[in-house]
Amino acid sequence: MSNQPSDIEREIEETRERLAGTIDQLLYRSHPKTIIGREVAQVKAYYVDPTTGEPRTDNILKTVGGVVGVVAFFVVLRKLAR
Repeated sequence: MSNQPSDIEREIEETRERLAGTIDQLLYRSHPKTIIGREVAQVKAYYVDPTTGEPRTDNILKTVGGVVGVVAFFVVLRKLAR
């Protein structure tokens, strides 16, 4: 590393450019639309096979079974509470 003013200025400019790129990436990643898009893609990938586009019936049935179980639990709980 040289201490020449031109070398120092070049290093400062390179650092400034890297920092600006990092800030741009952070702004993009933290933007609400980007976050929502990531989450929607993650949910779709859970219920739809990304390679074939076919629904993943095993995951769909697990979710439906869980919802039915919770609803049945609350129905039974309300009947017992009367």
